[in-house]
Amino acid sequence: MDEDIIKRVRKIEIKARGLSQQMFSGEYHSAFKGRGMAFSEVREYQYGDDVRNIDWNVTARLAHPYVKVFEEERELTVMLLVDVSGSGRFGTRSQFKEELAAEVAATLAFSAIANNDKVGLILFSDHVERFIPPKKGRQHILRIIRELITFRPESNGTDIASALGYFHNIIKKRCTAFLISDFYDQGYSDALKLCARRHDLVALRLVDAAEEHCHNLGLVKMYDPESSRTLWVDTSSASVRRAADARHQARAAETERTMRRYGVDMATMRTGEDFVAPLRTLLNRRSQQ
Repeated sequence: MDEDIIKRVRKIEIKARGLSQQMFSGEYHSAFKGRGMAFSEVREYQYGDDVRNIDWNVTARLAHPYVKVFEEERELTVMLLVDVSGSGRFGTRSQFKEELAAEVAATLAFSAIANNDKVGLILFSDHVERFIPPKKGRQHILRIIRELITFRPESNGTDIASALGYFHNIIKKRCTAFLISDFYDQGYSDALKLCARRHDLVALRLVDAAEEHCHNLGLVKMYDPESSRTLWVDTSSASVRRAADARHQARAAETERTMRRYGVDMATMRTGEDFVAPLRTLLNRRSQQ
């Protein structure tokens, strides 16, 4: 690893670790405390026990009713599903969306290991580009950060359904998953629904201000990195600007409706802005549920 990459990894580590330790450790733990139940032991049935927990094999063997005892799992698996498609290489507020994604993902990763959780990574475009299985430890997190800031995808397209399908097939045990994307895609509702049933799925939507509001910049040459198309847009036209803003608002509203329909919590984060506030709001909202 060359010196420049080492410096970049170290820089994002310092920032992410600081945010995690100072702001998110307690809130993170509180927000994801309902992490599922694991089998602990069997004991004799007592009045008031849930009959659904009766262990019929032990009951038959000992001729007396016994129930399974479960306890809250101490260890959580956290999966980071990060969109590395071409639209991430856009930004007009001091950073690209892909850089924002790396900072957010790194902060969540450090929060997870501070809570003794395992962390894994899926990088996806229109297919899964890289999978790092969940593990613990600082060196593992540094590997994830290195992938986030240096990885260059084979494809520029986006297929969220494909990423969710891969995730659902490879991670069988319930976990917490953060889907980090600008959600410039369609047709992923069924895959989202399937994953949300098994896992605790959270959506983090990345936006740049120029996408939310089209300004009057005259005749502008625009390039779409996902389709590799170039076109000229007359932003001096009020109708063109209104149409662009309306398309963005409609896409954002549809994304919010989809997440709400399947019970997926979502927060929106903007390039060049502090992502602490929306992330903290999300964590606090979950803690109160």
